Amino acid sequence: MTGTKIIFVIKKIGQMLNLENFDIKLNTDFIGRNFIYFEEIDSTNSYLLNKNNNIDISGTVVFAEFQTKGRGRLDRVWTSDTGQNLTFSILFVKNQNLFQNLNFLNFSAALAVSTSIENLYQLKTDLKWPNDVLLSRKKTCGILIETTSNKGVIDRVVLGIGINVNQNYFKGEYNYPPTSIRIELGKEVERERLLAEVLNNLEYYLIKLKTDKHQIINDWKMKCKMIGEKISIRQKDDIKFGIFDDIDENGFLLLKTKAGIEKITAGDLIIQ
Repeated sequence: MTGTKIIFVIKKIGQMLNLENFDIKLNTDFIGRNFIYFEEIDSTNSYLLNKNNNIDISGTVVFAEFQTKGRGRLDRVWTSDTGQNLTFSILFVKNQNLFQNLNFLNFSAALAVSTSIENLYQLKTDLKWPNDVLLSRKKTCGILIETTSNKGVIDRVVLGIGINVNQNYFKGEYNYPPTSIRIELGKEVERERLLAEVLNNLEYYLIKLKTDKHQIINDWKMKCKMIGEKISIRQKDDIKFGIFDDIDENGFLLLKTKAGIEKITAGDLIIQ
């Protein structure tokens, strides 16, 4: 091992991810150096958000082979077959600069996943505002950021990432059609290598965020092919129509409508 503290929580089927292979490929200073492996859990995000679990090391990764209550944005259910994909969360504490730039954390995570997939498998990705990574215009990765606060001040941020890796069939109905790396590549891939690569790239983008956060926006925009297209934005019971004009300096979507430019801070983007 290269200095990673790994905790196992195994109940039934045993360890499926080869953590020694993962650790050899991990090249970070703090992301993933405290690693908790669950065979099954309700939610990796919930585990890190719960202060009663006494996890307070920034960069801690909680990984699960299966989540019984995995979730995405707007409390949507995130389903994932056991042992086929990557579902994990990362804890950040005592980092007010990061806490004040959560849109940039979101973009950094999307860039880390996108860059890793493109570098390892030569598959072209597309980034969808605000938090998805697409392959062939189908969703292969979702990102969820959640926080806790103390007296109105954020004191804990959890970044949840779910990547469809080796799953080759998706049942049920989805808000956006899913795919996986295996489906697009035509063969299974090594999850350990991809997980390490994503964490390596995430730490790289977080370092970049400290010195040049606007470059994060520019990098993200270079990978978003939807800018300039006709879209709709669903916000609860309201739907707005227009052209995806740009992303502003804070990471918000600028929607061009007949009335002018409107800043969108949250919502579901749908291509017309």
